[in-house]
Amino acid sequence: MGRAEREYGITVSPLPAGTAASKEYSLTELMVIAGAREIADGEMVFVGMRLPMLAYAVAKRTHAPNAIGLYDNGIIRMAGGAEPLRTVGDPSNVGGATQCGQTIDVMGYLQQGRVQVGFLGGAEVDRFGNVNTLWGSRGGETQRLPGSGGGCDIACLAQRSVVMIPHQRDRFRERVGHITSPGYGSGNGWRAAHRLPARTGPSAIISNLGIMRFGSDGEAFLASIHPGVQVEQVLAATGWTLRVADALLDTSGPSATELEAVRAVDPDHFWTR
Repeated sequence: MGRAEREYGITVSPLPAGTAASKEYSLTELMVIAGAREIADGEMVFVGMRLPMLAYAVAKRTHAPNAIGLYDNGIIRMAGGAEPLRTVGDPSNVGGATQCGQTIDVMGYLQQGRVQVGFLGGAEVDRFGNVNTLWGSRGGETQRLPGSGGGCDIACLAQRSVVMIPHQRDRFRERVGHITSPGYGSGNGWRAAHRLPARTGPSAIISNLGIMRFGSDGEAFLASIHPGVQVEQVLAATGWTLRVADALLDTSGPSATELEAVRAVDPDHFWTR
């Protein structure tokens, strides 16, 4: 971004958890919809658990009916449907799947460079898009988390990756406690120095407050804020001095079709409450 960025040094209270942008939809629903918008029609998508799983399903039901979904349990899905969804192994996701194989069957598509976009979640993300899914802390005690799964492969080999994580100061850290899935490392050519494929790396971090993109130096900047959210709220919920685009955008609210789609795949708000 260079000169097209500015820094804020303001300390205010963050947006209360669960605050909705309006009475019509929640910010978590908008977070899912924003993730769906990152998928183009016809793309091959490595689908993550929880919110990314919903984002892919919403994209299929709206603007990307020809997207192809890969799941780390070996499912390949070209057909629509899959509702409601709580895990990738739900009968609704297995039924109508193009293929139900093994993990190795889908990881090969990543290794071949054929996956256009892969989704990641995690306990922590930092200013360079590195993700930690291995170690966390609760009550002052270090806890072992589920680990990488296919996350490291997605981060290294997908043509672009999208991180979806709730926006909390202890989860948006200046430096993650452990790099499970690399983003831009320490910036400034880190991926090339580590011989990761060219033109790969995170393209966005999507939270329940806004959307972050990445500058040429590999550092995240705030590109868009969700309706009803103030810049100061995002900055207060971020554990580093987050740069903000001069041409800061407002995230478009959900269309009726998008909102209908997200509620079809999560009718009880199991993931979007």
